[in-house]
Amino acid sequence: MTDAPEREVAEEVSRIAEDIDTMEIRGAATIADAAARALAAQADASEAESPSAFLDELRAAARVLCDTRPTAVSLPNALRYVFRDVRGATVEELRESVRESADEFCERLDTAQHDLGRVGANRLRDGDTIMTHCHSTDVLACVEGAVEQGKSLSAYVKETRPRNQGHITAEALSEMGVDVTLIVDSAARRYLNDVDHVLVGADSIAADGSVINKIGTSGLAVNARDRGTPIVCAAQTIKLHPGTLTGHTVEIEMRDESEVIDPETASEIGDPEVLNPAFDVTPPRYVDAIITERGQFPPESIVTLMRELFGESPIQPWEL
Repeated sequence: MTDAPEREVAEEVSRIAEDIDTMEIRGAATIADAAARALAAQADASEAESPSAFLDELRAAARVLCDTRPTAVSLPNALRYVFRDVRGATVEELRESVRESADEFCERLDTAQHDLGRVGANRLRDGDTIMTHCHSTDVLACVEGAVEQGKSLSAYVKETRPRNQGHITAEALSEMGVDVTLIVDSAARRYLNDVDHVLVGADSIAADGSVINKIGTSGLAVNARDRGTPIVCAAQTIKLHPGTLTGHTVEIEMRDESEVIDPETASEIGDPEVLNPAFDVTPPRYVDAIITERGQFPPESIVTLMRELFGESPIQPWEL
């Protein structure tokens, strides 16, 4: 994390940043909601005596939050949204504008996921079988929308090592009444012939339509294309990465080796170097559609929506 002066960052901001960093807070929409509320908490806690000092504290808090998960673009997009409407001639006016902007963003988040779910539900037919990877609340919203329409679904759920986020997905789908089969990650190709749609989420989507998602997504997409199984990405517009040209320009987070192997027993297998990338990049040619709350788009046209929402290449307000 950025070494911002401790006096400038509220205790609540530090706590939320730590929870995001350790994945106690996970899922792009949940992270975005927490980040926006953290800025509101910073505004409430600030004892700045001048507008410039208040804004400096807000920028310091934003930098601490943004550094926790470099690949999850929903986080900086949330911060960008809140900063967009921060204005005022006094500290109190600035404080109130932060609160209002954060509240508005969180309200739009709630609506966005519901709207996305309705769009995604229309791709699913009664009796369809899906395959999922990792845990995505946007994917779950699509399935929930389909179930509410009276459609009966079944699912192959990849366990998604090393943190087994697939277990979370399996539980959520089971609670919806979906018939769930949990499979090991390496068995995905074996069962793709029985699948009607592969549904994945995204942590970021680049301007060319590349999907940056949990490690293993790109391999699954290649296998799905080979099997002729459509692969659909469900992602709110907060996942669009306005500072990218291609997916390969997005920084990929490397997680700690302790998620893969116990450091105390590593010597038993020769102390190998451990690489634990959290995400990979799926080129747009392997993705059939990207579902957002604004509708369904072919990957190649996502740049048009991105420019409409964010402009060409916005500057991070906390970098000014």
